[in-house]
Amino acid sequence: MTQSSTSGTRSWPDIIEQSQALGQLLAGRNLRVSTAESCTGGLVAAAITEIAGSSAWFKQSVVTYSNEAKQILLAVDPATLSTHGAVSEACVRAMALGCLHKMGSDIAISISGIAGPGGATEGKPVGTVWIGWAMKSPSDGQLHGDDTVISNAVEADAMRFQFDGERSAVRLQAVFEALRGSISRIEHAGLSES
Repeated sequence: MTQSSTSGTRSWPDIIEQSQALGQLLAGRNLRVSTAESCTGGLVAAAITEIAGSSAWFKQSVVTYSNEAKQILLAVDPATLSTHGAVSEACVRAMALGCLHKMGSDIAISISGIAGPGGATEGKPVGTVWIGWAMKSPSDGQLHGDDTVISNAVEADAMRFQFDGERSAVRLQAVFEALRGSISRIEHAGLSES
């Protein structure tokens, strides 16, 4: 787990720029991405599909806003939710792995957080967002980072962010970081250009 605190706002053009870069990277490596979103309510999928030709690299998305949806659609273990909560490293890792396996994509992005203005709990203030990524392992089988784990030839990791601002600002920052984190992970995964 890595933690990041960030301040500042992100605009939709900033997000689209990241989405274009991700699309070029996925297309160049013949990879497809899927998303599992909670607090962002489908904004990552919207950013990806804003790019013309995204059907070549975007597979599908699911918005799992409720805990029940996380369990039914992504196979998140109820014990994970009761022990760690929906806004946790364990939950977003499980969401990303469930998304990857159920949707058959090469990389999955998951997000769960507290966008506000309510919902804060002790240790999880408004602006707390967890982002998870799961990716099919490169053929060399190498791990790429201290926080990466292998699960059935899949690498999964997560980052905790503490964003500033109101609800819309938190959600836009989360989308930006989800896309940026995806780019970074693909670039460092050792997946070659096709």
